[in-house]
Amino acid sequence: MKVVLLAGGFGTRISEESQFKPKPMVDLGGMPILWHIMKLYSHYGFNDFVICAGYKQHVIKEYFADYFLHTSDVTYDFTNGKNEMTIHRNVSEPWRVTVVDTGLDTMTGGRVKRVRDYIGNAPFMLTYGDGVSDLNLAELLRFHQSHRKMVTISAYNAGQRFGILDIAEDGGVKEFREKTQGDGNMINIGFMVCEPEFLNYIGGDDTILERTPLETAAQMGQLTAYKHEGFWQCMDTVREKHALEKLWAAGQAPWKVWD
Repeated sequence: MKVVLLAGGFGTRISEESQFKPKPMVDLGGMPILWHIMKLYSHYGFNDFVICAGYKQHVIKEYFADYFLHTSDVTYDFTNGKNEMTIHRNVSEPWRVTVVDTGLDTMTGGRVKRVRDYIGNAPFMLTYGDGVSDLNLAELLRFHQSHRKMVTISAYNAGQRFGILDIAEDGGVKEFREKTQGDGNMINIGFMVCEPEFLNYIGGDDTILERTPLETAAQMGQLTAYKHEGFWQCMDTVREKHALEKLWAAGQAPWKVWD
């Protein structure tokens, strides 16, 4: 099953990093966050990736062009007046990676539509290139197949960021308390499974995936949500990047489910 990764946006909320590279290529523990997401999929046996690139797409292409070399032990031999290279050991993953330039200003839905020829007429997985999780992708796929809907999204209770106020009509505060996990609404964190016919509900480049396509699927009764209760965190800001870096450096990264 192919995995489609959305990696073409500008990443304006983390502009300190994304001015030099696409947000999915921002390092987390010395490797792009895109690599971490791909490692999760690979752990569950999904190794065929289609990357929807856009902003600074050449950075993604160049990264994978050199990936095999960067993960190998190499001898360069110039002694005979030749440039001979010998690969001794390689630890790269068994990935097949297709990087597609889906346009600079294309919206999320339009990017998915642009890679239709690379997906084929088969179910596919789809997620964003800026969030890490310990979500069980095998269970997600089983959930999708058992419900037989057109689209399954992964839902997560992200909680509230600030304290909670209970305010009366006259403006008086009846209660103030710290946020709890139950205060947040469920949000779409990506990690979707889609049937191929879902692509028929995506228009052109200006189509936002989270608007008409998913709203239409919901109205048709063809959208279901897999509730994830483990770890998930996006990397929208430098503060979130530093928090994830701290977990990785301490050996406490919940999303590292691979060996």
